[in-house]
Amino acid sequence: MRRVRLGRTGLLVSQFGFGGIPIQRLTEEDAVAVVRRCLDLGVTFLDTANGYTTSEERIGKAISGRREGLVIATKSLSRKAEGVEKHLKLSLERLGVECIDLYQFHGVSDDNTLETVLAPDGPMAVVEKAKAAGMLKHIGITSHQIDVARKAVMTERFETIMFPFNFITSEAADELLPLCRRYDVGFIAMKPLAGGMIPNVRIAIKYLLQFPDVVILCGIEKIPEAEEIMQIMEGPVEMTEAELEQMHRTKRELGSRFCHRCDYCQPCKEGIAISTVMAFPSLLRRSRPESIFGGPWAQVMEKAAGCVQCGECEQRCPYQLPIREMIAEHVSLFRKAREEYLKQKSPGLTGT
Repeated sequence: MRRVRLGRTGLLVSQFGFGGIPIQRLTEEDAVAVVRRCLDLGVTFLDTANGYTTSEERIGKAISGRREGLVIATKSLSRKAEGVEKHLKLSLERLGVECIDLYQFHGVSDDNTLETVLAPDGPMAVVEKAKAAGMLKHIGITSHQIDVARKAVMTERFETIMFPFNFITSEAADELLPLCRRYDVGFIAMKPLAGGMIPNVRIAIKYLLQFPDVVILCGIEKIPEAEEIMQIMEGPVEMTEAELEQMHRTKRELGSRFCHRCDYCQPCKEGIAISTVMAFPSLLRRSRPESIFGGPWAQVMEKAAGCVQCGECEQRCPYQLPIREMIAEHVSLFRKAREEYLKQKSPGLTGT
């Protein structure tokens, strides 16, 4: 397994990182088996989050007795000092560790949130205090917005950044990765398959292998998935002419209908979380039904049904996406999938 130096953390980690979202859908036994197989294959970097329901606990069980040599990363979505403090303590308990190697501020994708995180006596102050106390070793951030990610790197307060990076959403190659190298910030590439939009795993992974200082974070649900990725990573790095042609063809096919989650479309005067709604088809494939059809996600999708078709978002979108049309499609998909889920859960019951 190739190793990557994770910026100025100095940590050497496997270039193939384990993403902990998909194991939420499995039984605990199967989830633990998947994680342990990844460890057997040489994966040493495992990423999860407080918000990933059972993921931390399952990773904790899988690494029990195998902690040495692993780099464990988790995150908090809280924007309040007390919330981050609570999440950190809970993560330590769930993971069954005395110290977390990398603690990240989760989903910081607008300027106000970045300022909130860095405010005096705010979340960063709590995490820095915890670092001094030995509860964690390094501090990172995750983002979906390129301008915010650049600002975060230049603050020199974060040792790593996690950002979407694949051959469809590739702006990081020109705009963010060189900056990370300049400031010695470790780069973790999330969404290597563009949230499931890229059908060819080999091409997706080989594209990212052109960047040897990038950790490729893959959400793994099944053991064969991990074995396939490992086989690709141990093979030749150079892409063939046929692979390059297929990559360019896929970009052409997806380019006009692919949300880059830059959030330039915001703000929506109706309060619709547009980039979140755009991600729904991918979420439907990757997440547990009970986490989709109840609670915050259901609220987001039903709010999207109130789109007034003003078109302001489309005027702001740098990729000229038909946002209004896509919102309507995804709301329809949500309602249809919810109805099918309710029928399966309780025969005779519908979503109406």
